[in-house]
Amino acid sequence: MGKINVALIFGGKSGEHEVSLLSTSSIYKYIDKEKYNVFTIGITKDGKWMYYDGSPENIENGSWIDFVNKNVEINLIPSGNKEVGIIYEDGKTEKIDVLFPVLHGPYGEDGTIQGLFEMSEIPYVGCGVLASSVGMDKIVCKKVFSQLGLPQVNYTDTNRWLFNKDEKTELDLIEDKLEYPIFVKPANLGSSVGISKAINREELSSGIKEALKYDSRIVLEQGVNAKEIEVAVLGNEDVRASIAGEIKPAKDFYDYEDKYINGASTYEIPANISEDDMKNIREMAIKAFKGIDGRGLSRVDFFIDRNSGEIFINEINTLPGFTNISMYPKMWDKTGLKYINLIDELIQLALDSKKLK
Repeated sequence: MGKINVALIFGGKSGEHEVSLLSTSSIYKYIDKEKYNVFTIGITKDGKWMYYDGSPENIENGSWIDFVNKNVEINLIPSGNKEVGIIYEDGKTEKIDVLFPVLHGPYGEDGTIQGLFEMSEIPYVGCGVLASSVGMDKIVCKKVFSQLGLPQVNYTDTNRWLFNKDEKTELDLIEDKLEYPIFVKPANLGSSVGISKAINREELSSGIKEALKYDSRIVLEQGVNAKEIEVAVLGNEDVRASIAGEIKPAKDFYDYEDKYINGASTYEIPANISEDDMKNIREMAIKAFKGIDGRGLSRVDFFIDRNSGEIFINEINTLPGFTNISMYPKMWDKTGLKYINLIDELIQLALDSKKLK
């Protein structure tokens, strides 16, 4: 049997473009080259699709754009006599067997590109349209979690139109529902981009204004003195959860800089929690994943209140980071699944999901 052709799709228009470059470079370096032919397709920040066939180092440092192969056409949509795949200048086409999107945030993790993949009829790694869109939208996802009976911290939301129309009233409503500290988050973004912690009204106002730079809808959550716990899930119909890990932020919370730049925060895998809490968190992670119709992979984040011991689900990330300091592969590694084998299983799950349709 010949090698499987896998196309890594990276970059994108979201605020997490640089995170995608780091994740893609790592996957490219570790994927089993004896088993897979790897093609790399980059999407610029303004949405242009480019074929790149150089080293992963250029992806990591962002210089890949200077080395794209402009003589190659990327065709993912069946049209006329054109074959779907990578079309070279001489007319030869390389059929793509599996698409591996490494796109975090809007336009990559929110169901939009997954819809394109569905039309291409090429198997792809990760969640489908529904799970991706629900998982990306923190407000909608919280409503789904409520229906599933999963415990959450108190929260509310606002949007650009309401806030700009009457800022004072919106701040009053938020303060009526929540106590400080309050976490302010764009509804549709990840990697802690645009997130802030407010301890008074002034910081709440400025935090909302900052978050509105990234999204028109904002979720606001009650801050709790809690352990930050994460767990990785993997599978299609038969879903399993990894050992949970604990993030120990160097600052008030685990922010973008800490996740992807300086790595100042520490982590503990397995998390220093009771066996019962570990069991409950793993079960809740699988329930959340199945509840949004997930497939392939996701990372599910939780809080454990240091005072009451209560467990709260925070959010689900359907395309978590895959860098060398990302928690998703680290948790699977501690559970007994090595990084190279994790990549292989994700590709096999993508191929299997095609058979399930």
